[in-house]
Amino acid sequence: MSAMAVGMITFDTTDAVSLAGWWARHTGGTVRDDSGGWFVIVTSDSGPTLAFQRVADPTPGKNRLHLDLHVPDRTATAQELLADGATLVAERAEHGFTWTVLADPDGNQFCLAQEDGA
Repeated sequence: MSAMAVGMITFDTTDAVSLAGWWARHTGGTVRDDSGGWFVIVTSDSGPTLAFQRVADPTPGKNRLHLDLHVPDRTATAQELLADGATLVAERAEHGFTWTVLADPDGNQFCLAQEDGA
């Protein structure tokens, strides 16, 4: 059996261009291809390729798969993202870990954590 490798992480959205631009701004990524707005790819030297596909009806409710993002300053990064359209879902601290749960402008949840666990 051959090993699998993650090729990209894909988000369903009603506005692929806008959501891809939001993630590109905050990951230091570059919008590589917009395929006429129906499938947009964001690449970055520091992480996996993200893709955004336009769909008429994104899956409702909490997403089952989410991104855990490591940042140098969790509080400052959260404030920057909130100022640019993210929403705060929760602040969590369990089992010696502390993280912030946010949602992007489409409601996709993701977590911020500092590398040192703060």
